[in-house]
Amino acid sequence: MIRSSFNDGWSFRRKTDAFLEILGRADAPWQDVRLPHDAMVGLERDGADTEAGQRGYYPSGAYQYRKTFFAPEEYRNRRVTLEFEGVYRNARVFINGDFAAQCAYGYSNFYVRTDHLLKYGSANEIVVEAHSGNDTRWYSGGGVYRNTKLIVGDLVHLALDGVRITTPAVDDDLAVVAVATEIQNESPVTRTLDVLTEIVDADGIVVARDAAPVTAFIGDRLTLRQRLSVPHPELWGVDTPYLYLCRITVTADGELLDQETTRFGIRTLTVDPLRGLRINGETVNLRGACVHHDNGVIGAATIDRAEQRRVEILKRAGFNAIRSSHHPMSKALLDACDRLGVLVIDELFDAWTRSKVSQDYALDFATWWESDVRAMVDKDFNHPSVILYSIGNEIPETGTAAGAAISRRLAEKIRSIDSTRFVTNGVNGLLAGGPDLLASFAGESRKVGESRKKEEDGEGESLDVNGFMTRFREFMPILMSSDIVGSKTAESMACLDVAGYNYLESRYEQDGAQFPNRVIVGTETYPADIDTNWRLVQDHSHVIGDFTWTGWDYLGEPGTGRIEYEGDSETTNSALNHQGGYPWLTAWCGDIDITGHRRPASYYREIVFGLRGEPYIAVHRPEHFGRAVRLAMWWSWSDSVSSWSWNGHEGRPVRLEVYSAADEIELLINGRRVGTAPAGEKNRFRAEFETVYEPGEIVAVAYTGGRETGRTSLRSATGEVHLDAATDRTRITADDTDLAYVALTLVDGAGNLYNTADRKVAVEVTGPAVLQGFGSADPRTTENFFDTVRTTFDGRALAVIRPTAPGSITVTATAEGCEPSTVRIEAEPSGPSAE
Repeated sequence: MIRSSFNDGWSFRRKTDAFLEILGRADAPWQDVRLPHDAMVGLERDGADTEAGQRGYYPSGAYQYRKTFFAPEEYRNRRVTLEFEGVYRNARVFINGDFAAQCAYGYSNFYVRTDHLLKYGSANEIVVEAHSGNDTRWYSGGGVYRNTKLIVGDLVHLALDGVRITTPAVDDDLAVVAVATEIQNESPVTRTLDVLTEIVDADGIVVARDAAPVTAFIGDRLTLRQRLSVPHPELWGVDTPYLYLCRITVTADGELLDQETTRFGIRTLTVDPLRGLRINGETVNLRGACVHHDNGVIGAATIDRAEQRRVEILKRAGFNAIRSSHHPMSKALLDACDRLGVLVIDELFDAWTRSKVSQDYALDFATWWESDVRAMVDKDFNHPSVILYSIGNEIPETGTAAGAAISRRLAEKIRSIDSTRFVTNGVNGLLAGGPDLLASFAGESRKVGESRKKEEDGEGESLDVNGFMTRFREFMPILMSSDIVGSKTAESMACLDVAGYNYLESRYEQDGAQFPNRVIVGTETYPADIDTNWRLVQDHSHVIGDFTWTGWDYLGEPGTGRIEYEGDSETTNSALNHQGGYPWLTAWCGDIDITGHRRPASYYREIVFGLRGEPYIAVHRPEHFGRAVRLAMWWSWSDSVSSWSWNGHEGRPVRLEVYSAADEIELLINGRRVGTAPAGEKNRFRAEFETVYEPGEIVAVAYTGGRETGRTSLRSATGEVHLDAATDRTRITADDTDLAYVALTLVDGAGNLYNTADRKVAVEVTGPAVLQGFGSADPRTTENFFDTVRTTFDGRALAVIRPTAPGSITVTATAEGCEPSTVRIEAEPSGPSAE
């Protein structure tokens, strides 16, 4: 089959009243768009709409897309299919005004057969409708936000998702590659076919081939199985992600009928409680990042380069695994993980039969779950990066017999399609334990309720929200260790190959003893606990990894990781309210912010993982020195920045942390010794200091056993503010898959960060490109991502450039008091788009 991008030539509008539309009175204007496109991120946020808070205060809505394309006469005797990799949500597709297909889930890949509705030798109109509502606990985006393709094939053809590759036997001398090829004969005659399957290495050399005849009778959908031997195989792993190409060619009497190419990796995968997770016979501990699906300043638009860049940054930061939270991930993200050697937990659902918000997937589960399971597994099957399928996240039903029955059905459905990988489920003990578990905390809850009542009545002292949060957080490990959690989750856990524990690390040891055959992965954990959790992974073979919430900051669930101080104008009255009020936009709990810049927690984690030897300096924002923290969320990190530029705070006290695995840290300011403090694992990899801010240079020197093992320094920015523009790549491909990321930074003449000199920056793009998104990591911004003027945050902003044609692109950035800064990018012609 020939696959070609179907992303160009679309127009979009907010959907108007359906009845008026039927009467021809719909007058909403159409605007030209190039897919993938996020219909929600361009809308105005509404701080008064509390229902929209979880989405970052973006309104929901209904959207329409349309495209006209010409179907040549030669298509009449061929199969023409449209592929949609993701439409959020409740997608319906119409061809020439007639209904063609629908897909309820916003994250499932689906195909639309078009032949019966096409007009050949003529133009055809495709219309896609989507609707988002109060259907998610995070920012979903809306519309046709993932890639689309046009697939054209002969009546005798390889089935869609019809090539399945496994490697059942692998050693140093030989790998057996088993290829199952599904062939369809939709022609009116029986055909005898010749199927040639070749394995091609990374240098383009055919290293194995097998040819077989097969007779396809009228209406047949048959499977041909071939076993090929690859001598001295190169294995796929996190350090050596070697990919082969499987090329299948179908001919009849010398006529080419179809050809398919599939990338795959040769690897073995095992898991057990004594040796943990092993890839190619070597134990791998999962250094995991949970990630949502949005791409920051470009919203939910899933453009291939955005996904590739995200995986590149996550891997450089020390992660070797990603958990898609809580949705099937995109094909582009899987491709990037394959190429870069990052392991994947691909997750199905955030809800089964019990809703978490009023219009979520629970309304569709009973009807759609089987097709959505198949869509995810079909998508993932040939990706070596995928090692675990997760059937859900924090599903309340897992604590019931009925929920365990659903767990079994989901797990067995996956195994019936793919028996080569493992099944998990991210179980939350608090939700699974239900009322019985919460009863054990009733006394504390009553105290809080009485305190709140007094506050509302104007009596007594105000409720100490942070104190309650701290007490509840400290009590959580005891609560989660309850026998109630173990007994209520036992049946659901028994359905799994690997038990996923959300915030259940206090059970690792006891469950290792109570369930000696159970393998555990920390599917979701607090960022502040990475050191203690990683020690548990290292010390217990049955615990195969830790996935932090979150690796990458995201839109929606605003303020999940915020810190509030006494005296702030905006405070939270609910002790368990995870959501910040408007204008909070991002969760602010990621190691990496929405622009791709690594926050202090990222470097701390890298040190804990043993991947970074140099110490790291994180300075608490000095304007908050001495202020009591009113609220620190469980997903918060310290309110710190890696900078020694704090204009206006000269001579004032400042706190700072130095992260290091060394025994001791010595701190120097302008060559003067400030003091020493212990660090290393015994001190949770932190050395803490209080000093007075003095511009100049601050140096942290690490010592172990009295010997210097590393040092790092920060210098204060001085003099004029300069605006620096730097692109991640100067040469990109002029197609719908590529982007250029232009980082805008306020610095001094020596390149030191001016994090206290924030100002508005304007961007102008000339040449064959558009500004796809522009913004900062500010978690509370009121600016949008499409203005050409944005305010920096901590001295930084990011512009994302999307090419529209080959040619030279110039990006010019200007800011008050700064010389303009310019970068030039060459958009080069792409190769053939058909596969």
